[in-house]
Amino acid sequence: MTEQKRIIWSNDLDYEDWREDLEAEYPDMTESERISLMYERNNDYLDDERSNLNVQLSQPILVIADLGLWHGRRMGYKEIESGNIKDCLYSDTDYVTWYVDRLGDLRCDAAHHDGTNHYLYRTYKAGVRLYYGTATRTDITRLTRRLGDDIAKVYGFSIPRMVQAADRER
Repeated sequence: MTEQKRIIWSNDLDYEDWREDLEAEYPDMTESERISLMYERNNDYLDDERSNLNVQLSQPILVIADLGLWHGRRMGYKEIESGNIKDCLYSDTDYVTWYVDRLGDLRCDAAHHDGTNHYLYRTYKAGVRLYYGTATRTDITRLTRRLGDDIAKVYGFSIPRMVQAADRER
């Protein structure tokens, strides 16, 4: 089974996907000029996605990172204090793709000269915060909620609710 992703925005572009439309619209441009235009337009679309995802949550957003660094993989986290989903859509890496995965989690794959970083974005459930130290996926799921439901409302797609083992026992 292939993993379903709903891509929000990416700058990992393939000119072949844009070629026909750009050649029709700009027949006098060189291919190099059309490729530059493709990246320029795509960057404008990122601003559109930030506007679309101007969704204010009641809690900060937790970003859990699996970082590809020159000295190996490292885990880390940070908080986006604003609690606004649009603030997840910033990166200083070369290539970035933000998407909602099949579980309803907002994720990001961000490639740079040392490797690839993978980010998971979740928001705290009311009245809780993560503690310093090691947290398992179960801890994270228990203390936070996915952002995909809020994003799906904006774009009009649905995400299946995953039935947890504890829910099945009830």
